[in-house]
Amino acid sequence: MRNRRNVDELAQELLGKTLQELNPEEHNVLESIYRRTIVSEDAANRADKEMTFGDRLSDRVAEVGGSWGFVVTFILILLGWMILNTEILGKLSQAFDPYPYIFLNLLLSTVAAIQAPIIMMSQNRASAKDRVAAAHDYEVNLRAEIDIIRLHEKMDLLLLDKVTKLQADLDEIKLAVRPAGV
Repeated sequence: MRNRRNVDELAQELLGKTLQELNPEEHNVLESIYRRTIVSEDAANRADKEMTFGDRLSDRVAEVGGSWGFVVTFILILLGWMILNTEILGKLSQAFDPYPYIFLNLLLSTVAAIQAPIIMMSQNRASAKDRVAAAHDYEVNLRAEIDIIRLHEKMDLLLLDKVTKLQADLDEIKLAVRPAGV
């Protein structure tokens, strides 16, 4: 119970909110301030630890399918298919997919139908990863702002203490220097 009360006091003091009004990121920051722990961590590492086999597969398919190597290889395969069926096997009347390449169109449609949702899964995962990173950035920035405010308050208190001591010393000097008859 002591922990909650102190975090609630921090919430009120630093953010002007009750514990119930805090969003999860603000709550994490105040908990870390109370526990004196570090907030920052690599959000990408956290997301990578939670990846499933399907996540890794979709990322890999998106990585390969979105590369120039894939595009060039795919163009070469298409040209090879067309040359084989038109120029080589076509002249021997043994083309397994003559022009207009209906079987090739079927294969291309199948590849596109399978590849598109897999790439979208990877993009959705990347978006989720970005949201986690943004929330984490907010936590780190909030913690930095709060720490800077707290440092300013400490510096102000130190300066006020120093000014008070200087004023007291000045008053003592004035008393010591004052003429005896006054």
